[in-house]
Amino acid sequence: MFFEKDQSRGIEGTFMWFMEEVGELSSALRENDDPQNLEEEFADVLAWLATMANVAGVDLEQAVSRKYVQGCPRCNQAVCTCDLSWKP
Repeated sequence: MFFEKDQSRGIEGTFMWFMEEVGELSSALRENDDPQNLEEEFADVLAWLATMANVAGVDLEQAVSRKYVQGCPRCNQAVCTCDLSWKP
């Protein structure tokens, strides 16, 4: 939808927009008073993440599939059984 604009902005500019959206999601999570706003902020973060992957030449769907197709990349379980102290 926005590839031409995003590509001309470059990865650095796109990353800055992504970080702004992450900040807005953080605020929405802290406030937790408007489910519709929270939904919109999650959608924005996902869209900017996908955009950044496109600009970087990464097939996001393929990357996620490769990393997580066997489940947790550490313990290889469908439901992670890794010790919480490793990465809470």
